[in-house]
Amino acid sequence: MPNIKSQQKRDITSKKANAANRANRSALRTSLKKANAALVQEGADKEAIVAQAFSAIDKAVRKGAIKRNTGDHRKAAIAKAANK
Repeated sequence: MPNIKSQQKRDITSKKANAANRANRSALRTSLKKANAALVQEGADKEAIVAQAFSAIDKAVRKGAIKRNTGDHRKAAIAKAANK
């Protein structure tokens, strides 16, 4: 535990941010797994699935959970899978 008061506050803030980032990344991974599983199925509404996955990726980028280029290449991978 830090002795300096400002560092104690910073430690608390850092733990909150870490928990929020972890939750955002986890939610993103979950939505991407669902999208990939749905794209494999026959008769799936691919446009809706892709739109939902893109939305989740864009949300994670806005929140800073992943970087912009990472989001872009994940969206490209989903689009490629949808076009198969």
